[in-house]
Amino acid sequence: MLVLSGSAFPIQEWSELDYDALGAEIKKLRENVTGVTDTVLAASDGIPILADVAKDVDPAHISALAASDLAIARQAAEVIGLGVLNQTVVFGSEGYMAVYAIGRLSLLVVLGDKGLNLGRLLHESQPVIERVGAILAP
Repeated sequence: MLVLSGSAFPIQEWSELDYDALGAEIKKLRENVTGVTDTVLAASDGIPILADVAKDVDPAHISALAASDLAIARQAAEVIGLGVLNQTVVFGSEGYMAVYAIGRLSLLVVLGDKGLNLGRLLHESQPVIERVGAILAP
């Protein structure tokens, strides 16, 4: 189920976003990587932009959690001197949550079940992040 939403976050004018291209990118990631169950594209303030999720997944809730996760990890990386943060991955007993920074203004959340192929996700996500970043750029 693709869900669209707008935000006051200044990526670019929301009416000018190519939602079809964004939707195709996040859907393609889910289809190309075994174990990916849901994807959410959000502004870094936690407001969802677009989601490809199951009916029982709340994109607003996931976006808010992911934004917090990314902000804390970004701060830690900078303080420790690790450079610019690219991603975080939460390993749970029932699955995974990967959060990818798309510049400093947006993020991509990928949820996966226990069968998620993390290597494949890492490989497939990088070009998706680049293309989504280009679509979101003003």
